[in-house]
Amino acid sequence: MVLLVVDTQTFITNNHLYQFELFENHIKELIKEARINHIEVIYVRHDDGKETQLTKGKEGFEIYDGFKPNSGELIFDKNVNSPFHGTGLLEYLREKKEDTIIVVGLQTEYCIDATIQCGFEHGFKMIVPANTNSTFDNDYMSAETTYKYYNDFIWNQRYAQCISFEETLELMKV
Repeated sequence: MVLLVVDTQTFITNNHLYQFELFENHIKELIKEARINHIEVIYVRHDDGKETQLTKGKEGFEIYDGFKPNSGELIFDKNVNSPFHGTGLLEYLREKKEDTIIVVGLQTEYCIDATIQCGFEHGFKMIVPANTNSTFDNDYMSAETTYKYYNDFIWNQRYAQCISFEETLELMKV
């Protein structure tokens, strides 16, 4: 089992996200519990390319201070929505014989959706704890509707087990 923290970068991790405080607190707690229980915490960062805030060398590219990796924790950089495409993450997880991924991070309808569906396609058991992914309002749906649509309708029992935060903490103690 690993905890995969996706795209929680300074530029987009802010109080404009749906239920930001709950999202922030839950991820902090999961990272803490993972470390206590010797579950590897792996980070993913998205690089949108030059002239954007989400590119190497820009402050917005770095992991949000509240979720900072410890020394030695791995960070995989990507430039597409899936963290498994051309990053080395898939090979790393297979080499370690990992089979379960707890997925948290940003943004629900983009990189979290791709992470969950692609992880499922690669044979991983995907766990999505409640209130640990988030997004912003967009032209088509509110952030709340987007969150509920993916967590309650699209992923659960299709691509992932969408479970309570408390259930996730219990899983991590096994």
